[in-house]
Amino acid sequence: MAATKVYVVYYSLYGHVEIVAREVQRGANTVHGVEATLWQIPETLPDRVLEKMKAPPKANDVAEIKPEQLSEADGFLFGFPSRFGMMPAQFLAFFDATDELWASQALAGKPAGIFWSTGFHGGGQENSALTTITKLAHHGMIYVPLGYTFGKGMFEMNEVKGGSSYGAGTYAGDGSRQPTELELQQAFYQGKYVAEIVKKLKV
Repeated sequence: MAATKVYVVYYSLYGHVEIVAREVQRGANTVHGVEATLWQIPETLPDRVLEKMKAPPKANDVAEIKPEQLSEADGFLFGFPSRFGMMPAQFLAFFDATDELWASQALAGKPAGIFWSTGFHGGGQENSALTTITKLAHHGMIYVPLGYTFGKGMFEMNEVKGGSSYGAGTYAGDGSRQPTELELQQAFYQGKYVAEIVKKLKV
């Protein structure tokens, strides 16, 4: 039987989401029969703007994905930094370019999870996921939230932790904060959890 293909598709400006995405991929690849691949969303900002924003170079070991390539996967995990409580313009532009997939409903019935980073508590830790669900709904994709399946890690009160029942997450703060061990454990778990569901639902 052919491997179940899970695409971990992310956009990362300062690297926080990339770190989480790699952990999500690692978790997904622990599921027998699953092949999880990392993909980057194309950048839309000019190089001169990225230089002024002091954005580091993109990962050179992760290929950029084209919208039509989504049809090759059995399921997805989409990750991005929040912008004013929702996905950034780069990800919106990518979804805007999936009109042919929408017209044919080529992604209908395929499971998808969501993960993210925000600057602080009010930056969209839950709203980022909620506003992304509209894209999944129009494509007929099946949204896979974490619920509280991560167990006691969901109820941690002694340290700052991103994420929620909607998916894994991290806080970037002023940009200097990096994903914590607990946040990465949740990301690993989400990758495994969603991959298991994708495998079950694969036709």
